[in-house]
Amino acid sequence: MLKLMYITNDPQTAQIAQQAGVDRIFVDLETVGKEQRQGGMNTVQSHHTVRDVERLRKELTRAALLVRVNPIYPGSEAEIEAVLASGADFVMLPYFQRVGQVRTFLELVRGRAKTVLLFETPEAVRAADEILRLEGIDECYIGLNDLHLGYHQKFLFQPLADGTVEMLCRRFQAAGKPYGFGGVARVGVGALPAERILAEHVRLGSSTVILSRSFCNARQVGDYGRMEEIFQREIPKLRRAEEAYRQGSAESLAENRLLVQRIVAQIGESIK
Repeated sequence: MLKLMYITNDPQTAQIAQQAGVDRIFVDLETVGKEQRQGGMNTVQSHHTVRDVERLRKELTRAALLVRVNPIYPGSEAEIEAVLASGADFVMLPYFQRVGQVRTFLELVRGRAKTVLLFETPEAVRAADEILRLEGIDECYIGLNDLHLGYHQKFLFQPLADGTVEMLCRRFQAAGKPYGFGGVARVGVGALPAERILAEHVRLGSSTVILSRSFCNARQVGDYGRMEEIFQREIPKLRRAEEAYRQGSAESLAENRLLVQRIVAQIGESIK
């Protein structure tokens, strides 16, 4: 089954998520360059800190702790050392374009935590085969937000519909690396419903997915009791939908693929 990830720096929210079956709690330290890339979009700019990593490490008993650091910059060594000292199980490198940046990241981690590469630039896509030959890469992930911006596309899931995600997944498979992509909301929610995205994860052999802000927006919900209700109700729905696709036929997955392409094309056309 897919490993579910949820982004939060709040210990009580993390407890709710792990009790409901979330596999990884995701702390997001990335700020370098992000405002310039995503300013004006409906995205959340992180205010997480290394101190949050320390706080969550003390609370997590079931879920693993994943930390997204900044792209390689002058402070990378100190930042990665602090993250490792705080107990991260996984460290994720975002927004790289060149092999040398990935090599630097792997050298800084030095096997002291699992490494995850976040492929989210056209340059990273083009260099994927060379990057994947490096030693020390444990997992890969495809970030659709920055990737669709990099390709000057209108809608988040256009790289899924146009074959870019599938091409990368096949490269990850050939390199023997576990991988995932994008985010997923609640079943039945979204212009591209979560269950359609789940079917693509099954078809493409994905092993991880982020629960999106639309799954449970903690800021909007505001109440821990309500959040717990959402997680306890909605994660089993996701699991049932995933299992149904795993038990289904290759033909049904292919039909879903065509439906995803049609829905994404319609959404893309509707965006001014």
